[in-house]
Amino acid sequence: MNIRSQISMVFHLDKCIGCHTCSIACKNIWTDRKGAEYMWWNNVETKPGTGYPYKWEDQNEYKGGWEKNHQDIALRGAGKFKGLKNIFFNPYLPTIDDYYEPWTYKYKDLFDAPEGNDQPTARPVSLITGENMEVKYGPNWDDDLSGTPEYARNDVNFKDLSPADQETLFQLEKMTLFYLPRICNHCLNPCCVASCPSGAIYKRGEDGIVLINQEKCRAWRMCVTACPYKKSFYNWNTGKSEKCVLCYPRLESGQAPACMHSCVGRIRYLGVLLYDADRIHEVASCDESSLVQRQLELILDPNDPVIAKAALECGIHDSVIKSAQKSPIYKFVKDWGLALPLHPEFRTIPMLFYVPPLLPAMAKIGEEGMYESTTKELFQTIEQARMPLKYLANLFTCGDTEKVKNVLLKLMAVRIHRRSVTVGDIKADVLHQALSESGVTSDIAESIYKLTSIVTFDDRFVIPPMHREEAMELLEETDIAKGNAGFGFKIKPARGL
Repeated sequence: MNIRSQISMVFHLDKCIGCHTCSIACKNIWTDRKGAEYMWWNNVETKPGTGYPYKWEDQNEYKGGWEKNHQDIALRGAGKFKGLKNIFFNPYLPTIDDYYEPWTYKYKDLFDAPEGNDQPTARPVSLITGENMEVKYGPNWDDDLSGTPEYARNDVNFKDLSPADQETLFQLEKMTLFYLPRICNHCLNPCCVASCPSGAIYKRGEDGIVLINQEKCRAWRMCVTACPYKKSFYNWNTGKSEKCVLCYPRLESGQAPACMHSCVGRIRYLGVLLYDADRIHEVASCDESSLVQRQLELILDPNDPVIAKAALECGIHDSVIKSAQKSPIYKFVKDWGLALPLHPEFRTIPMLFYVPPLLPAMAKIGEEGMYESTTKELFQTIEQARMPLKYLANLFTCGDTEKVKNVLLKLMAVRIHRRSVTVGDIKADVLHQALSESGVTSDIAESIYKLTSIVTFDDRFVIPPMHREEAMELLEETDIAKGNAGFGFKIKPARGL
């Protein structure tokens, strides 16, 4: 058993208000410079929607992630032979139009315009060419145009949804949406690491953060193709690839990442998970139907004395193990089974997890023009939720609606439990049925409520002190030329590399 530690994050989507404060905080710290104008290491997407870059989830177009090949896995659009074939032209790279051409405005024209009867305007100007331009797309375009045919109706996650179900989402009286924050997933089986011909990308052994060595990067941009989440970017000014670094300088000084620190809705939780690195390839190459369950099994129980002892023997510091035992991530992902990975079918084993949104019941306008609810009860059934279960399943569980339903049942049980506690108008049989169907007890429901609704910063942000001195000792013992990705973390080469 090769136990490693991983800094992980949970996003509670019911709490996200789509304010983009996290995106601006990240932008101001990391990508507010020449060549990085179009980069958003953190972005918040409106779902349903096509996202940023445009339709990033469509791997038939971008060829990102891994694909199963018999009992093994191989990179879809990158790798040794595929890279050589596309060395002069890579058809799977997003273009600037897929992201958006960054722009500013000629604000000076507002002040220097001659006196006249018309209102002066500031024309948009490209930050790349400096020329006048027409704004056609942006990083959060779905916020305003989600209902139009060009955007939300082209959402890749509508696959397997009937045309009637899709159309229901766009009827004005039934229209619904939720927000999906995204950063680099710092995966356990990262495509970017496996695809880089220069060996510039590595996964830190002490905390699992995936980084790009700027001195080694040679701008092959295979990482951009390989990453199915499109969270590796090319800086056209420096000629290097860049990505989210999970604010590791802040973590090393005991501070939360900028996106988490600035989050208005307090939707983000950060903590440590322990996992068995020897099983990564086994999990990544399993059948798609069992990917989510196998990924959860990969995460080890830090409270188990056997696991704790084995972790110490593998070089995990005692403070890391103690932090893992108090981790809010472990509670959401393993103890309560509320948080799910984003697009596990990409087989990268992402280490960011999401609590799906439990949206209100649908309503409609009756024949007489009166507003009607589709439920007569205070709380609707899961099947009456506005967002179809199949849509959420396509996002988080490889299409398995039962897994999503189980999560939503637990979230509903917490609401009913708290209504019973605070208002007292819930019948005992209704409360008992909700708890029994979800498999949670009143005590568990109360714990979920406390960590969700009245949580403190210290409860959301639980990481150990960074032991850089031990990491450097481990690096000195590591022979990178023998296939190690850095700090003793071994990456099994995919077929064709």
